This record gives sequence, C-alpha cells and structure tokens, in this order.
Amino acid sequence: MIQVTRLNGAVYTLNALYIEKVETFPDTTITLTTGSKYVVLEPADVVSQRIINFYQSVQLLSNPHIWGEEDEE
Repeated sequence: MIQVTRLNGAVYTLNALYIEKVETFPDTTITLTTGSKYVVLEPADVVSQRIINFYQSVQLLSNPHIWGEEDEE
C-alpha cells in the first residue's frame, strides 16, 4: 500500500499492486486496473518512488526468478 494525498488534503492509501499507470495532466492522476482514477497532490516521480519502495518492501522486485538469475549453489 502507498499513501497519497487528494487535492482536498485528505490522506488515503492505495494498493500499489493495482496501479496500472501514473500520469500528469498537469495534476498527477493514478489509474488502477479496475479503471478507477485518483487525482493526487504528489508529483508523479514521488508516486513512482513510493510504488518502487512498496514493491521492494514486499520483495516483489528482489525475486531472482523475475530477473532470470540462476540459483547459487
């Protein structure tokens, strides 16, 4: 989950696994795989870094099988 801020200042969390894209229109808009869209105060690069941090925290990006690395024995 990542924490973001709506334009009215309300803070909420989104499940980063469902984020399909992050765009700037000029406001940052997050589109989920469900089709829901959220406009947030954070710039797109901050949202992207939070997504990466979340993936790393659940070890989604550290799985050697994703990168095609061989088992070390």
